[in-house]
Amino acid sequence: MKVLMTGFEPFGGEMVNPAWEAVKLLPDLIAGAEIIKLQIPTAFSDSVSAVEEGILRYRPDVVISVGQAGGRSCVTVEKVAINLADAGIPDNAGEQPVDEPLQADGPAAYFASIPVKKIVENVCGHGIPCHISYTAGTYVCNCVMYHVLHLAAVRYPGIRAGFIHVPYSAEQAVGKPAGTPFMPLETIAESLEYAVEAVIC
Repeated sequence: MKVLMTGFEPFGGEMVNPAWEAVKLLPDLIAGAEIIKLQIPTAFSDSVSAVEEGILRYRPDVVISVGQAGGRSCVTVEKVAINLADAGIPDNAGEQPVDEPLQADGPAAYFASIPVKKIVENVCGHGIPCHISYTAGTYVCNCVMYHVLHLAAVRYPGIRAGFIHVPYSAEQAVGKPAGTPFMPLETIAESLEYAVEAVIC
């Protein structure tokens, strides 16, 4: 079995993105599954094409995209992606869609096809806080989740897909207001490993 793990490049003035940094720390094999790691741009149009190129190249059974959600206190597993792009800030390509559909003829939403509750239970069972999230936002993270699920529905049947948001890493909290939530990068990576384990086993 192959699992494609994607993580975004830094955005919004940050020097690192804990999503990609944590993905890079993952072992190459988890529960017997081959882990393929792919960095993707934080850009509405380019991110989707980058993931599809990865699907075509590696032919994964599962695609799990990972993104940063600064302000969240732990890893959160997304349940649903909505057919909406509404960017509060420009992406890294300067694109800033406002109140636009991601797919003009697509459904209003897609639910993750990875076992969200099982993932949360497995991560929590290893002593790391983790929660279900019912909003992936309306920025590039939601865009990727929606489009990958759409691709799985219409072009690549059999692929299971989902999205995981991670908090700031410890280094990103330096210089931010007191009380800014963060998680050590190694703990974020452990959470992702347990998440993959739950999908595979």
